[in-house]
Amino acid sequence: MNILDEFSRECLTIRVRRRLNSAEVIDALTDLFILRGVPAFIRSDNGPEFIALAVRDWIGAVGAKTAYIEPGSPWENGYCESFNARFHDEMLNGEIFYNLREAQILIEQWRRHYNTKRPHSALGYRPPAPETIVPMDQRPIMY
Repeated sequence: MNILDEFSRECLTIRVRRRLNSAEVIDALTDLFILRGVPAFIRSDNGPEFIALAVRDWIGAVGAKTAYIEPGSPWENGYCESFNARFHDEMLNGEIFYNLREAQILIEQWRRHYNTKRPHSALGYRPPAPETIVPMDQRPIMY
């Protein structure tokens, strides 16, 4: 499960599991809402984990609204579809995973690279969440 910020183009999380249920979707969203706040809308496909009553009730209870895309209409979720294509081309098509833990580690490394180093043409060839490094000689002196 990939969760993206449509505005910044940042990949907020990738949950790697053999199968996801509604409780795992709620868990992933809870973590993000604590860190980043509750968004106005959550856009998703009509997968069973997102249309589950528990997920819909939880999203409504925290104050967000859902924006489901129509079945067979990937253009309604263009940012995620574009991300998924790059994810497949740059990561999944070039790797063989021997177990789930290896997949989780390698995919998280790729996600961090995607966010902090990989240039994005829509962002002026900058990454969505670049790492900030302050040279030692420019750091404030702490007493």
